[in-house]
Amino acid sequence: MQAQSFDLSSFHGDLKAHRIHRFAHKAMATVFEIFIQHENAGYAQQAAFEAFNELDRLEQELSRFIPNSDIARINNLAQNETISLGEAAFECVQQCLRVHAETSGAFDITVGPLVDIWRNQDKSPRTPAPEELETAQQRVGVQHFKLDEAQFTITLLSAHKVGLDLGAFGKGYAVDRLVDLLREWSIATALIHGGMSSIFARGAPFEGMNGWPIAINNPWNRAQTVTTLILQDRAVSGSGLQKGQHIIDPRTAHPVAGPRAAWASTPTAAISDGASTAFMLMSAEEVEQYCAAHEGSWAMLGALESRDEMAEEKFVQFGKAAGTQPV
Repeated sequence: MQAQSFDLSSFHGDLKAHRIHRFAHKAMATVFEIFIQHENAGYAQQAAFEAFNELDRLEQELSRFIPNSDIARINNLAQNETISLGEAAFECVQQCLRVHAETSGAFDITVGPLVDIWRNQDKSPRTPAPEELETAQQRVGVQHFKLDEAQFTITLLSAHKVGLDLGAFGKGYAVDRLVDLLREWSIATALIHGGMSSIFARGAPFEGMNGWPIAINNPWNRAQTVTTLILQDRAVSGSGLQKGQHIIDPRTAHPVAGPRAAWASTPTAAISDGASTAFMLMSAEEVEQYCAAHEGSWAMLGALESRDEMAEEKFVQFGKAAGTQPV
């Protein structure tokens, strides 16, 4: 899945004038950035350094590609085997189950086996044989494991190994944890993003503006701004597919083709990442119902439609979030 980028350039030129300090760090196969508004540049740097240390620690727990991570350990469980999880991995899986339920299964961190059989090793699309599809489907579904909230453990109930992959949700969760850390450092105004696809804005850095200006660009025409959000104390995330790419719907076990894009704004980056991923698969009616059921949620769907041999972009917005002001 290709993340939809956001434009932060509208305030880059104002950083020094507004005492905003910018820091970057590579982690989770992307670049995280922290913008901190503070009188003391040295203090801001120390806070960012601690935040990036926390980010590296989280990656060791949450990446399925690290052999001893909690997620890799889950993927190696045998039937009826139980293991204890660290706080980060447990909270991530717990929140993922919540988003799974709230999106009627459109968001599913066990979909990995289906994704693998619908593409070649070079990630180009392929069509699996019926027996491949049946085998992969047996490994997909959150019913295969059970969380014990009292013991912080997870148990594999199935005879089939699962293939958990937190994906963008892990990045969003990391952004949320960094926000918590900066709060402990009494940083009142900051913006954090993970690869431009997961953003959390805290406070309001500019006089006369109730938050951070985040421009959402047209993924098919990057020079065009579709909308600008004034974001304060909440998150926005985006997901997307270009022409020729596809994403697997865990509810049908079949791909949904691009080009399409989805954005979500919720109180936390993890939930907004999960929601934007799910919105890629949900109908406009389903997204509208989600926003109606979750007060303070905002969503936008984008699609590239062909009409009379011409391609036309179509965008539609749902919901209204406090602290998210489209301008």
